[in-house]
Amino acid sequence: MTEVTRVPLQPIAKGSLTKLWLGVIVAILIGAGVAWAAVPAGVSVDELVAGSGGSPSEGDVAFVKYKGTLADGTVFDESGPSPFPPGIFPEGTPMLLQEGQLVDGFFQGIQQMERGGKYLLNIPAELAYGANPPPQSGIPANSDLIFEVELVDFMSQADAERKVMALQQAMEAQQGAQGGPGGPGGASGGPQGPPQGPPQGPPPGPQN
Repeated sequence: MTEVTRVPLQPIAKGSLTKLWLGVIVAILIGAGVAWAAVPAGVSVDELVAGSGGSPSEGDVAFVKYKGTLADGTVFDESGPSPFPPGIFPEGTPMLLQEGQLVDGFFQGIQQMERGGKYLLNIPAELAYGANPPPQSGIPANSDLIFEVELVDFMSQADAERKVMALQQAMEAQQGAQGGPGGPGGASGGPQGPPQGPPQGPPPGPQN
């Protein structure tokens, strides 16, 4: 009969159980803290209409409809019609989600939204324009900003660039068929590159 070598279990040192459970608790809290820390301190994202289908991340192009107001309800900016022909891109203003392209609070908050949802985004002054708002924006220095935002859709920057290239090629082909840039459907005034953010109004466009 083969003898089984028995290796005695070493007793757990005094206090180790406590340390073990503390480690497990810390790991759980860190995991839960991902959700708690998702929206940076000071930025609040309140859901008005639930979305679905995931959230955009840095490097994506988001298509949003928005209205920006001051704390007293004064509207200082809102999105306009899409700069692209219908059916090519989703409705809404295209915004490239990169640091420096949008005010920090908008850049951070929009990544917590889901496709198709509507939200109320509150941005403290230090994550908006601080003491230096854009000239003629109507935004007083050190103003907190409030945005009503609908995240219509989003896509990767690479997908957006491919769509723009396809659109440019289609417009050039149509231009050739119509006899030059002066004819109907010519390419003059067409998009000249991938979506880079909202029009040059104040927030949430690049103003840094």
